[in-house]
Amino acid sequence: MLKNLENELKIRGFSPKTVKSYLFHNKHFLEFIGRPAEDVTEFDIKAYIGHLISDKNAAPSTVSLVKAALKFYYDELLKKNIVNLKTPKIAKKLPVVLTKEEVKILIDHASSFKAKLMIKLLYSSGMRVSELTTLKTTDLELDKQTAWVRHGKGAKDRLIILSKSVVLDLASYLKDHVGEYVLVGRHGSMTTKYVQMMIHDAAARAGINKKVTPHTLRHSFATHLLESGTDIRIIQELLGHSNLQTTQIYTHVSNEEKRKVKSPLDNL
Repeated sequence: MLKNLENELKIRGFSPKTVKSYLFHNKHFLEFIGRPAEDVTEFDIKAYIGHLISDKNAAPSTVSLVKAALKFYYDELLKKNIVNLKTPKIAKKLPVVLTKEEVKILIDHASSFKAKLMIKLLYSSGMRVSELTTLKTTDLELDKQTAWVRHGKGAKDRLIILSKSVVLDLASYLKDHVGEYVLVGRHGSMTTKYVQMMIHDAAARAGINKKVTPHTLRHSFATHLLESGTDIRIIQELLGHSNLQTTQIYTHVSNEEKRKVKSPLDNL
């Protein structure tokens, strides 16, 4: 029923996660209205979105995702131009960021050398967890303290930086390494779930009360670079953001420079 949608998403290079999500939401929409896609109207779209908001109490982020999934299928693919409604704005929450001291404590409380390496790699480079788990030994340039993320978000390759500490750890770790992936699991590459679990465990051991995830380390990487004076456009490139506005959220997170500003009252 939705095979044409699935094929189009794959042809255009959408990630497997997005393909799965768009198919899921379109399937549930068609089940809700009980009619084939060719007969769907603008009223049906509004009725379903209204159902999600009022009856299902769906979060604005979920509603936004459903709208994007429906818009791609009915407007982009079937050319119906019927997904025109406005949806609730997504609240812009500032990301959770660890202090430098908290990062040190987190690393120190990792349960194993491999867990410690995971944390250091994420914080050293600003990689996404999905990029970490698919990082291959051939992507590393240890002599240059860099590595490459291949086919990252948006199907782009990008250069990432590695600290001296991580390079030394990797050199030791890879001496007797077998397999194409840097982090090896039971069935090939390490799973994102396992990395999340290891980081959660380290945060609990360290007594850090903040919600700590792999993405928290990415946020911390960007914020600490900004606080040290790194140009925001360089941070944008290192993170792989296509839009500078996405990176600019870290200007709101970083408080280090604000603390250095003297109140005008002190100068009276």
